[in-house]
Amino acid sequence: MEAKKVRNGYESPCAVVATATAVPPHTITREDVKYYMGRVFDIPERRLEAMMSIVDNAQVHTRHVLFPIDYTVEPRSLEKTNLEYMQHTIELGQRAAEECLKRAGMTARDIDLIITVSCTGFMIPSLDAHLINLMGFRPDVRRMPFTELGCAAGAMALGRASDYLQSHADGNALIISVELPSLTFQRKDISQANLISSILFGDGAAAVIISRNESAAGPRILASETYTFPDSLGAMGFDLKDSGFHILLAKDVPEMIGAKIEGLVDGFLSRHGQTRDAIRGWILHPGGSRLLSNVEKELGLSKCDTQPSWDILGTVGNLSSATILFILQEWLEKRPLKKNDIALAAAFGPGFSAEFLLLQWN
Repeated sequence: MEAKKVRNGYESPCAVVATATAVPPHTITREDVKYYMGRVFDIPERRLEAMMSIVDNAQVHTRHVLFPIDYTVEPRSLEKTNLEYMQHTIELGQRAAEECLKRAGMTARDIDLIITVSCTGFMIPSLDAHLINLMGFRPDVRRMPFTELGCAAGAMALGRASDYLQSHADGNALIISVELPSLTFQRKDISQANLISSILFGDGAAAVIISRNESAAGPRILASETYTFPDSLGAMGFDLKDSGFHILLAKDVPEMIGAKIEGLVDGFLSRHGQTRDAIRGWILHPGGSRLLSNVEKELGLSKCDTQPSWDILGTVGNLSSATILFILQEWLEKRPLKKNDIALAAAFGPGFSAEFLLLQWN
């Protein structure tokens, strides 16, 4: 199916030019989590046994973190962790951006819009302003920092970059996502949400360049849509307290998404002249294993259909907004589709929102 036949999408689709990822040097394994959980958290033995079962079923084998685990689990002030966030967000963001530009055969001056994405710390000026000075972007480069969209933000950035580029012929947009969830670790918080987050989330950065240049060879972004679930504000987010960020994560999020995902996906595809049978790539943010399994069940997919999502979850964990960009790179490098094949990307985050993208391989 040619892009021009997609109804209600972009008139002149942008294409993914290059992707890149960066991770910090230290790792946490599933065995590390088991060893430290009972030593760090003051929880009863019976509950600890239940958490060990969750660790085994989470399908997260390794994750990258900024610091060695002994330091990661030590309490620090919000001021201290936020200083660490600023320093390492700039370092990781620059690494990912420079590699992405290199892969695209571009320089910083070729970029017309920078979208920076993060929800695991706070900084003003935002990351993009720091990188403009460090990397030599043009002074007139457009800036769009996203700070409060959580795990959905990587997919939303792709959609909003495409929206912007529709009015800028031959324009180029650079998306940089940096998430450092290890800095939000709370050893005195024994809520289920905090215990689950200590099992799932890892640190990392990803960058993507998309372009309206007709010579761009990567997959084209045909359409994007956002859906916000009614009355779902408490499903996911952060509470900011004196000790830092405390995660909010309702236990029924996988079921909430599972109950609606079939109708949402079918409606999105129908509005753009597609059906599920036509989809050859499923670029899905996993969230956690239960969420991804629920989505597979409701959409009639097998693990083979979503293997890149499982692979990223297993090797780097949930990277919040960066996860979908890691998974996109996994598809591009290890499971490239055929010319004109259609893929659907989806991510979910606070609001509670879902972001959908339709892509066509070039």
